[in-house]
Amino acid sequence: MSLQTRPRGLLQHLPMAGPALVLTVFFLVPFGIMVAYSFFHRVEGGFYEPAFELANYARFLTPLFLGVLGFSLTVCALAAVLCTAAAVPFTWFLARLSPRGQTAWLVFILSVLSLSEVIIGFAWSTLLSRSAGISNLFVALGLIETPQAYSPSFLALLLGMCFITFPYTVLVLYPSVTRLDPEVTEAARTLGASPLRTFFTVVVPSLRQAVLATLVLVFVFTLGVYVLPQLLGEPQHWTLSVFITDQAIYQSNIPFAAAVAVFLMLVSLALIGLTLLAGGGRKP
Repeated sequence: MSLQTRPRGLLQHLPMAGPALVLTVFFLVPFGIMVAYSFFHRVEGGFYEPAFELANYARFLTPLFLGVLGFSLTVCALAAVLCTAAAVPFTWFLARLSPRGQTAWLVFILSVLSLSEVIIGFAWSTLLSRSAGISNLFVALGLIETPQAYSPSFLALLLGMCFITFPYTVLVLYPSVTRLDPEVTEAARTLGASPLRTFFTVVVPSLRQAVLATLVLVFVFTLGVYVLPQLLGEPQHWTLSVFITDQAIYQSNIPFAAAVAVFLMLVSLALIGLTLLAGGGRKP
């Protein structure tokens, strides 16, 4: 029996060979090379040589890196909270529409995903500019006297991050929202709860796992945003992804850029791991 069971078990795992090979070639191998480069020694003049030293990781304690790290974590966390807070009620009302209305909105949301980060960045920079931006509409309405430029600024960067991640947030929440039993909310309404109270006391607690996963998804996604901080923000608003490119290309410090990239990857994996633990530790 064991001789017959073993080949059958190998055949069952055979379909996983292709994805495992792709994961190894396109993720594990480059990640291993990046880890090796993070320990290399930088030579003056923009070169580096093989070594094993912790000087690149020791630079994490410098004020420059800590400032970029603190700002990146802050703006990404704020974008995740704002985007999820806006997407939860939007997805709830979307799920209550007719099938035809849901299809129309989902097609529109999917069409937004076809826009690249470059197009979104230039569109928002134009919308928030002085010459052709929304401030001209405010002048026409009499709200302000002269047009103003709202970009580059922290607010412009935050709006751009929320815009680019909002479709992903809705698509992640949509399956969980549609699986909610409508009889639960109807029972709350029957007991005298208002629609707003029903939403916050019944719907939101029922979606806590999906909301947690969405928060982590948006946070990890915005950590990798590269174009928006350069188009919508000022140099002090650059995130870790921009900082890595600056160190690798303009500062010619490949070892330190690799160390920061390894740190960014580990932070993302740690957040995903904590989400899986939190989700697996609670029974549905």
